[in-house]
This record gives sequence, structure tokens and C-alpha cells, in this order.
Amino acid sequence: MKVTVLGAAGGIGQALSLLLKTQLPAGTDLALFDLAPVTPGVAVDLSHIPTSVSVKGYGKENLTEALAGADVVLIPAGVPRKPGMDRSDLFNMNAGIIKNLVENIADTCPKACIGIITNPVNTTVAIAAEVLKAKGVYDKNRLFGVTTLDVIRAETFVGELKGIPVEDVHVPVIGGHSGTTILPLLSQVKTAQFTQEEIESLTHRIQNAGTEVVEAKAGGGSATLSMGQAAARFCLSVVKGLQGVHVTEYAYVEGDGSDAQYFAQAVVLGANGIEEILPYGELSDFEAKAKADMLDGLKKDIQMGIDFANQ
Repeated sequence: MKVTVLGAAGGIGQALSLLLKTQLPAGTDLALFDLAPVTPGVAVDLSHIPTSVSVKGYGKENLTEALAGADVVLIPAGVPRKPGMDRSDLFNMNAGIIKNLVENIADTCPKACIGIITNPVNTTVAIAAEVLKAKGVYDKNRLFGVTTLDVIRAETFVGELKGIPVEDVHVPVIGGHSGTTILPLLSQVKTAQFTQEEIESLTHRIQNAGTEVVEAKAGGGSATLSMGQAAARFCLSVVKGLQGVHVTEYAYVEGDGSDAQYFAQAVVLGANGIEEILPYGELSDFEAKAKADMLDGLKKDIQMGIDFANQ
């Protein structure tokens, strides 16, 4: 198994790479790519950790080598959010980065499972899909927007509020990966009951948790450590799936289009990437209204990505 991280020297990339070095199955090759000159040093640093995962760093001249033979490619590359920015402000900076990297993936390891972390995910996944389509290698079962962070935040916040172990909390989170497009289905939490006030407050906090981190870091960055953990969890699930163990995770993927062309919901991961997209079940009145209210915005985000990739 080979896992490649594109943008490995950044805040998310380093946290993610550390977790993958310590948690990937023995014998996995971990390839770290970044334009930053410290990338070989990050790889050497990680290589001193005693696990049976080999690590190699690649600089800007060696993207093809980093991608060659990759089974999973994770992309946290890009510019992070700063105070006052929302994810859409990142679009012009990050759209071109994603387009270029995915073109290289299409040419070098077209069968790889691709996890897009770079924001705005609502849009960058659509860019990636259009690039892969233009290259004739698009497989909707192997392209994911990584929204695991929304799930782990929701579960953490519910556990804190209700005083129950977070291991006992499961919160489905559907929709997209920014602001009101993030929709936690609190009505489906089996281990807790909520007042309407708690539902509204929790939903708002989960939707704005990224801003909570950006503001708390006071200009020093965005969510890097929690995103690194979320991306590592997702990657490990994809790897298990590729090895034949079915795992269910939430991800932003192309489904049947009944809500939007790309939509976050539960997927069963297996040897072919996505084996099945699971229905998200019945929504409460509050959730149904929230979903209806955000779909236009989500569709605009998606169209922006399609238009950018095809211009």
C-alpha cells in the first residue's frame, strides 16, 4: 500500500503525516510532497519514529515520483483561512492548486482513491472531478471530499454538552463542508435527547467550529491538528476498505443527485473505494428546513468549481 500526502509540510500535512506514520498498517509506503523546502526534513524527522511505515519526502521537481503507484492520495495543500475569511474567500488561491495536482494524479496514478481536504471542499471536489473527467479517468467511487472533521466535532460537542463518553456518541453530518451547508442530524443521535434551544445552538456551533479555531488562533492559522486527526481517520478507513474490510464513514461524494451533484453522507468503503452510499434517513422538521435552505448555496459552490475547471 502506498499513501501520498500532497501538501505534507503545512500545518495539516505535518499533523496528518505524523498520525499516518504511527497508525498505517506495517509495510505501507508514505510519500510526502510539498513545494516547501523543508519537506525532505519533515520526512527525515518522521523516519526516526520506530514504526514499519517507510517515509520519503519529495520536493517540487518530484511530484510524479511521489504519486507513482499511489493507492491513496490526500490533498491538504493550499492556503489556510485567516480571521475574517470564509471558505469561499480561499477559492481563487486554492482552486488552481487543486486543478494542477489532480491533473498530475490523473496522469500518474489514475486509479488512486483521492481525498480532497483543501477548502472550499464544496467547490474543490467539483474541480477535481471535472479534471479527472477531462482526462478520461474519473471514477466517482474513488473521489472524496473529506468531511470527517464535521463528524468528530459534532460528536465532541455533543459529548461535552451531555456529559457522556464521546465514544458513545454518533452524529450523522450531511450536506457540504462550509457554514450552513454542514447539517448535523441531531434528531438521529441515539444516546442523547436535545431541547430545541440545544439543537439550534449545537447546530450553529458545529457549522461555525472552523471559525472558532481561526479566531482562537488569532491570525496564527486554522484547524490543523483536528483536521489532521480527521483526515488520518478517513485515510485509515479507506486503506481498510481497499484491504477488503468494509468501513462506514461520512464523505462529500457524487451520489444520485437528488439533493445536489455532490453531497456528504454515509458511504461504505471497500476494495473499489465507495461500495455503497447509504440513505441518511428521516429528518426532523428543523433539519428538513435547514437542508432546503442550504441547497441553493451548495449547488452554487459546485457550479463554481465546474465552471473554473472548464474555463
